[in-house]
Amino acid sequence: MEPRINPFQNETAMKVFKHIGAAGQAVINSKLPASTRELVNLRASQINGCGYCTDMHAKDLAHAGETAARINLVATWREATVFTPAERAALELTEQGTRIADGAGGVTDDAWADVVANFDEEEVGALLAQISIINSFNRFNVINKQPAGDYQPGQAHSA
Repeated sequence: MEPRINPFQNETAMKVFKHIGAAGQAVINSKLPASTRELVNLRASQINGCGYCTDMHAKDLAHAGETAARINLVATWREATVFTPAERAALELTEQGTRIADGAGGVTDDAWADVVANFDEEEVGALLAQISIINSFNRFNVINKQPAGDYQPGQAHSA
């Protein structure tokens, strides 16, 4: 499988990635736990069918010491006992925010209440930003048919 364009050799794509990456750095520098950020990235990528990002975030989670059980259960987090209440709130917001076009009314008040009960205002802002950022990357990669499987942990941060 070949991507439609090579985004790493496309001047405009790289400029956009640089700017989105700068926004992502603000989230990395926030109080939002790195594990929560990566679980959000993995779940949104699974929902969006982005193989490239699913590969990336599963490998980055494993490299950071996340357990195989938690990585493997992200797609079925509702039935899993390995996630904290805060992580569950973040995953619910991720699902509803990613599937915004599928649900009449967008994010429910119950999902929002769970988020604000588990995260402070700065963390909520970071969580909203991260969900938006990963959805942007997912859409680019899905449209471009970016192949998955060759990602090496940390590679995205060196690009």
